[in-house]
Amino acid sequence: MLVLARKLNESIVIGDDIVVKVISIDKGVVKLGIDAPKSISIMRNELLEDVKDSNIASSKEVSLDDVSLLRSLIKK
Repeated sequence: MLVLARKLNESIVIGDDIVVKVISIDKGVVKLGIDAPKSISIMRNELLEDVKDSNIASSKEVSLDDVSLLRSLIKK
């Protein structure tokens, strides 16, 4: 992991077309602005973790009845 120190209004460039800029710093909270092509997905890590946890929980909720129903539908 590369760790960089930046001050207010300073930026870093990732690749040719992604710019991360420090927009504000207030009471220990840093706000970043990210300028990137629309084809690049940008998401907060905690949201990704929530989705992953939800998917794991959903997969555990599948019962044998659900599997049996799925098998009968596949046969048709």
